[in-house]
Amino acid sequence: MKFKLGWYVLYVKSRWEKKVHDSLEEISIEPFLPKIKTIQQWSDRKKTILKPLFPSYVFVNIKSSLDFHKALSVDGACCYIRFGKEYARVLEKEIDQVKLLVNSKEIDGIELKPQLPKIGEIKKITQGPLNGLNCEIIRADNYNKIIVRISSLRQNIIATIPLNSFKKAV
Repeated sequence: MKFKLGWYVLYVKSRWEKKVHDSLEEISIEPFLPKIKTIQQWSDRKKTILKPLFPSYVFVNIKSSLDFHKALSVDGACCYIRFGKEYARVLEKEIDQVKLLVNSKEIDGIELKPQLPKIGEIKKITQGPLNGLNCEIIRADNYNKIIVRISSLRQNIIATIPLNSFKKAV
């Protein structure tokens, strides 16, 4: 890989964003974890909490190839987000805009929800042991657990597959 300096997107275990962020700071790597205020409803009370704007993502400012590898060694870090063979990079300007957005007093209740695949859609799996296989979406209840049918195997497979592990089948 030809290494470039800048911001990369680190995919982390579910609900480990804060731990990974803090661990990156401890090893002197600059992380960015945009958080938003949201109201959490329990049966007996409501509470305002901060939650990640992009669940399972922590942005990392990489300044050397050593930083690139050290960030992956942090407990809870899974992999860098890729688009094909290229690692996802975020421009400094875009990071600054997200910082402005999450620090804005005018905006309240921001929520980002990626669109779940539609039932019956044919997708290609792009990561993990099923990489390269086409599948049909049978059920998509949440962003991490999607039930797919692999027709070449004539089986329904329940797989914990992140939403970013699919692309449009050709």
